Order: sequence, then structure tokens, then C-alpha cells
Amino acid sequence: MFTRILTSALFAGFAAGLIAAVLQLVFVQPVLLHAELYETGAKLHFGTEGSVSHGPALTFDAMRDGLSILFSALVYTGYGLMLIAAMALADERGVKITTRKGILWGLAGFITVHFAPAISLPPEVPGSAAADVATRQVWWFSTIAVTGLSMALIAFGQNWKAWGAAIVLLLLPHVIGAPHPDTFTGTTPPELGSLFASRALGVGLAAWVLLGLFAAYFWQHEGNA
Repeated sequence: MFTRILTSALFAGFAAGLIAAVLQLVFVQPVLLHAELYETGAKLHFGTEGSVSHGPALTFDAMRDGLSILFSALVYTGYGLMLIAAMALADERGVKITTRKGILWGLAGFITVHFAPAISLPPEVPGSAAADVATRQVWWFSTIAVTGLSMALIAFGQNWKAWGAAIVLLLLPHVIGAPHPDTFTGTTPPELGSLFASRALGVGLAAWVLLGLFAAYFWQHEGNA
């Protein structure tokens, strides 16, 4: 069982991570690099043309891009381990894992890790005002934990008590509220911030759907091997 979990997770996570990395390089990184020009002062929001130093052109950075690809592959391999472990637990309880259901598992993972936290604490572009990092991390991990439990209750709950508890847990982190700075004074244009957040979530959605699909496929494949 452990070998099946590990093998399935490695194949599914690495494949999804590589695709996610490519999507990030194409759609997310250009926005990120553009925002960094404002963060460093190379560009000024609402600055006059004469007062703005446009800085260097955005170029390909082999070291940075290579590390981004490696990091993405490792992160989604870790996600794959968690997802496959959950699938294995469900499989032992008689839940048949198909590729179609794998997509639903992937959507649940996206909601848990990306979408739910982003409702109150969206992805932040460089140069944005933000609260203390440690406080945000505590809220972020707590939100993921209760959202993951909510997804399990929605999927496997047998009555309205379970589903009602899931709704309460889904709302709880947002009722408590995410940590935000007292004033929103950032150097990066809000248009870039919204574009970064939407593209980061879009890439996350695509990656998690693929992860769920690959995870279910390799889980079936390893089980039939």
C-alpha cells in the first residue's frame, strides 16, 4: 500500500507540478516581474514620465526559472502525497476512485488550498501592503485545515448535521477575519495586484484539476499492476 501511494503521488505530483510551472512562467511570472519594478522603485505608480526610471527589460533568468520549476514540482508532489493518501483512505472504505472523480478531488484540493484562503487573503503581489507574515501564515494554515475538513464532511457526510458543520467550518475563518494592515499603502498598482491574484488562482485551478486526474489515473494503474 505504501509503495502504491508513494509511486502514484510521485508520478502525479511531478507531472502536475511541471505543467503548473510552465503555466506560471507564461501567465504569472511576467506580472510578478512587472510588479517588482514598482517594488524596487524602477517604476512609479502615478509618477510622471520624466520622473520614472523604467529599469531593465524583463528577461529570461535561467537560475530563477529553473528554481521555480523545481519548487513547483516539489510542492505539487507534496500535494500529491496528501491527495493520494486521502484517496487511499477513501478506497479502503469502499469509495471507488475513478479519473472522473479524481477531477472532483482536484477541485476540492483547489478550494481547500487556494480558493478558500484567497477569499479573505488573496495572493499578494510584490509591493503590496500586508500584515505580519507569521500572523498571515497562522490564519492561512488554519483556514486550509478547517476547509479540508469541510470538504470531507460535504463529500462523505451522511446527514444535515455533518453538512451543517461543514458550512460553519467553511465560514468560520472568514467570520474571524484574515489579518490585514491598518492602512493599504503599497507601491504597486492595484490593477497588477488583481491580475496577479486572478492568474495565480487560475493556474492553481488548472494544476489541481490535473493533479486530481493524474492521481486517480496512477492510483488505478498501480492497483492493476
